[in-house]
Amino acid sequence: MLEKLKKVICNYVETTPEEIKPETRFMEDLGFTSFDFMSMLGELEEELDIEVDEVEAANIRTVQEAVDYLEKLIA
Repeated sequence: MLEKLKKVICNYVETTPEEIKPETRFMEDLGFTSFDFMSMLGELEEELDIEVDEVEAANIRTVQEAVDYLEKLIA
């Protein structure tokens, strides 16, 4: 899941998968806006056939938190 998320992140901000670590923060480190973040989650919803709860998603700050949340939805 981490590798898949890294590839999607690279569609939204100028970075490489190698630069993205589990502790990387979406807004502070990667420069995501709220709109970018929600757009990315929408793309993941379609790709993974899941439904993201926007309230829960608003609490996601790091790449690892996103991985944990997405894995919970897939399980």
